[in-house]
Amino acid sequence: MEEKKKGFFSRLVDGLAKTRDNIVSGMDSIFSGFSAIDEDFYEELEETLIMGDLGIRTTTSIMEDLRKKVKEQHIREPGECRQILIDSIKDQMNLGENAYEFESRTSVVLVIGVNGVGKTTSVGKLAGQLKDDGKRVILAAADTFRAAATQQLTEWANRAGVEIIAQQEGSDPAAVIYDAVAAAKSRKADVLICDTAGRLHNKKNLMEELKKINRIIDKEYPEAYRETLVVLDGTTGQNAMSQARQFMEAADITGIILTKLDGTAKGGIAVAIQSELGIPVKYVGVGEKIDDLQKFNSEDFVNALFQVRQDSY
Repeated sequence: MEEKKKGFFSRLVDGLAKTRDNIVSGMDSIFSGFSAIDEDFYEELEETLIMGDLGIRTTTSIMEDLRKKVKEQHIREPGECRQILIDSIKDQMNLGENAYEFESRTSVVLVIGVNGVGKTTSVGKLAGQLKDDGKRVILAAADTFRAAATQQLTEWANRAGVEIIAQQEGSDPAAVIYDAVAAAKSRKADVLICDTAGRLHNKKNLMEELKKINRIIDKEYPEAYRETLVVLDGTTGQNAMSQARQFMEAADITGIILTKLDGTAKGGIAVAIQSELGIPVKYVGVGEKIDDLQKFNSEDFVNALFQVRQDSY
């Protein structure tokens, strides 16, 4: 387990390289380039954070915290602000313990997200990891509108060694969920993971569909613990934030899966999402392999972003 964790931290460091170049190198040049902490110093830092996709609200909060601590601690050297900034970013991301309660309860996990963000792949990876942890997992192929979505999920189900409930393309997603709930109950599954359609271009239909799916689960499986995860593409920056906001209108989002963090300069969006939306990032993806989707750890993330070496690694 330690080896696996170590490997993932290293991949996170590598995956955040472009974001680091985008944000951290800019900040470090400010820390070393200024001889005094003045308004120009603060403005340069603020601009670097906003350009790094941390968002205006998050950046404002971080900068207010920095100004306050500089004053309280009588800090004079710009370089001394680096650690304060790192700690402040960690605080912005810390929403208490990220809950993974669904893993230890009989649960239904709804996974939503627009096409192309890695939703079905994330469902498959999550199923594989839960199966490896000894859970009985069933997948529901409720993304019935996208061509080949069911086929793709079936391939992941086979790879992960879990069961899948599916109907033909174009069938009613709610009917798939109904069948999947019945299967989960009769086969005493630990976790039912539902891959749902993600079409934001017609938000009204999407909302109605999700409400219908939720009604069926509430009625047929009231004892199940509920988790609703939205999958966002880390490469899209602020666009991912606006997608998350729209999905929040359609469903009670309990967590975020942030994919494609490898090779993006927009990894700062992970900070903005947690800070501005109050929804925890629960999983991050940094590659294509089944173990490239891992539980999110804000301490690890910020340390990887700033290349802060950890003794345990």
